[in-house]
Amino acid sequence: MHMANSKLKINKHQQSLIDYYMPTAEVLTGLSEFFSVFSDPTRVKILSALSITEMCVTDISIVLKLQQSTVSHQLKFLKLFRMVKNRKAGKTVFYSISSRFIEEALNTGIAFLGY
Repeated sequence: MHMANSKLKINKHQQSLIDYYMPTAEVLTGLSEFFSVFSDPTRVKILSALSITEMCVTDISIVLKLQQSTVSHQLKFLKLFRMVKNRKAGKTVFYSISSRFIEEALNTGIAFLGY
């Protein structure tokens, strides 16, 4: 959207590149939702642990020193956003990250921050 009295400092070629490559509204919403998952330290902690090994809720809560109810709530959220998947073994449900892209996003953030 251009303001009526403003003058663009970019040329037509640059504008056409922006118009061509700008993600659609649907993609922008998806990206915003994807990155919002990483805005909570508890979720990042759980994703980091699950990128190392699959675990059940009890193991996650013990290893990460979190309440089981907190872990369950966050796993439900992470599952809703397709960040984690689960498998049943008897009565136990094991969780793991759903894609290597989750681990790559975590590692990219760590690298960007210089850690």
